[in-house]
Amino acid sequence: MTNTHVAESTYDCDVLVIGSGCAGMAAAITARHRGLDVLIVEKESRFGGTTARSGGWLWIPGTSLAKAWGVHESPDAARTYLRHEAGNSFDEARVDAFLDAGPEAVDFFTTKTAVRFDMPLVFPDYHAEAPGGVQGGRSMVARPFDGRELGSQIDDLGHPLPELTVFGMMLGSGKEIIHFMRATRSLTSAVYVVRRLARQFRDVLRYGRGMTLTNGNALAGRLAKSAFDLKIPLWLSSPANELIVADGAVRGAVVVRGGQPHRISARHGVVLACGGFPHDVARRKALFPHAPTGAEHYSPGPTGNTGDGLRMAEAIGGRIDDSLPNAAAWVPVSLTIRKDGSKGVMPHFIDRAKPGVIAVGKDGTRFANEGDSYHDFVQAMMRSARPGEELASYLICDHRTLRKYGLGCVPPFPMPLGHHLRTGYLKRGRTIAELARQSCIDPQGLEAAIASFNAGAADGQDPVFGKGTRAYNRFQGDALHGPNPCLAPIKDAPFYAIKMVVGDLGTYAGIKTDAHSRVLDTRNQPIAGLYAAGNDIASIMGGNYPGAGITLGPALTFGYIAGRHIADTAEAVR
Repeated sequence: MTNTHVAESTYDCDVLVIGSGCAGMAAAITARHRGLDVLIVEKESRFGGTTARSGGWLWIPGTSLAKAWGVHESPDAARTYLRHEAGNSFDEARVDAFLDAGPEAVDFFTTKTAVRFDMPLVFPDYHAEAPGGVQGGRSMVARPFDGRELGSQIDDLGHPLPELTVFGMMLGSGKEIIHFMRATRSLTSAVYVVRRLARQFRDVLRYGRGMTLTNGNALAGRLAKSAFDLKIPLWLSSPANELIVADGAVRGAVVVRGGQPHRISARHGVVLACGGFPHDVARRKALFPHAPTGAEHYSPGPTGNTGDGLRMAEAIGGRIDDSLPNAAAWVPVSLTIRKDGSKGVMPHFIDRAKPGVIAVGKDGTRFANEGDSYHDFVQAMMRSARPGEELASYLICDHRTLRKYGLGCVPPFPMPLGHHLRTGYLKRGRTIAELARQSCIDPQGLEAAIASFNAGAADGQDPVFGKGTRAYNRFQGDALHGPNPCLAPIKDAPFYAIKMVVGDLGTYAGIKTDAHSRVLDTRNQPIAGLYAAGNDIASIMGGNYPGAGITLGPALTFGYIAGRHIADTAEAVR
């Protein structure tokens, strides 16, 4: 069919990329590096998408970074692991494409662009004990980046999630977080923290923001620097709302810029990388069992991620795969009130694993190993929920643990607690029973749960859920605490609680694509000229969460695959 929509302005390019997160930038950079004329359009007023506020971790097995550590693994090991994780949802063709192209993509970006990664020797898969799981060598993180390299365009980079910052700083994963948590107990850490804060305050005074970008902000900044170096134009505040189809192929899209529609002609392909649908209330209602009205879900992702890519693909016959057992990568979140009065969503990544922390339901009883991955933890929340009851749980700790490690948005000593107590984000009780009443938890259930937990915690034992017995538990615990880095009794009054509900780190259900990241129609045939990557496509993880970076790893890889295939196809027709 031919779309007869008349737009006021036109723009011609070889490739149109819709979305400026990791997947979109990867596709654009790859295609441009191969000589194609590329345009990136972004719905939001800032670039970076979900990537800019993410942890910046990527899970890609078999990279040269791993080999530099002496980790040489066969693709069969990772394939075995993903087959185990995905179960009946294992997509062999796309998994093979990911495992083959992932290391190639990393080499391309680290040698041809400004993108750089660091890989810790030991960061275990989330299910390292499963067939094919490993203790390290698959997860890497974006190397910190000097934002000054972006020049004036640093002002257009998406901000990190405020709940994951300290004085506006997004702390680098791993050693930096450890230094901040030990600042009052280690001279080395104290010196590190003072220097880091001084650099931050100096940058804020001079530039209006910190210039040491870390985690996802560093990845988004590095990708953007690479795109700008290649002279790729990026249109901000320019949502795409319709694909242009002619002669049986996608030939571009209608994009609104400056309030006016523009008809973008893309000679060789369009890439959808719009960030999935975490804020599409209608699709959440249809696919999230815990959100019967679509409103009972709280995503820390950008509010502009409303499923635009999925809708545009569906409108021209694209297939949406909603068959995965989990429609999103779940994470427990708490809802906070910021000091400016706005609302925030805090993901709970590592606090659950710390010694002296447990999680309970409204009945006061534990329901999971608190040190397991956020995705696994939420699934346990779902299984334990009573029909018709709000899906929520509560983190519980004592005063000593709170001041040592912090909890959720609540920082450790010497930072104050008052704001969080006044807003009700943090509940406090002089006794366990008083805390339970303050938090609407069953007092008898909570007292019994803590008594049972304490009986083994001092000796490093958790016979009920085995907290601290798995590699990932121990990695997120406190390595300096023994005999179990994840266990300590809850006994020093006052006691504290934070309520958690369900959020996501990205959607899993999405556009059905093939091994070249081409969008498939309802007959499983590629739609000519249309590609998709990132959270817009159905996850290759089969609804599970195998390790740190299983959204960004495939995003970079399938963005690269899409850009490469578009370039190969363009060369073939010249």
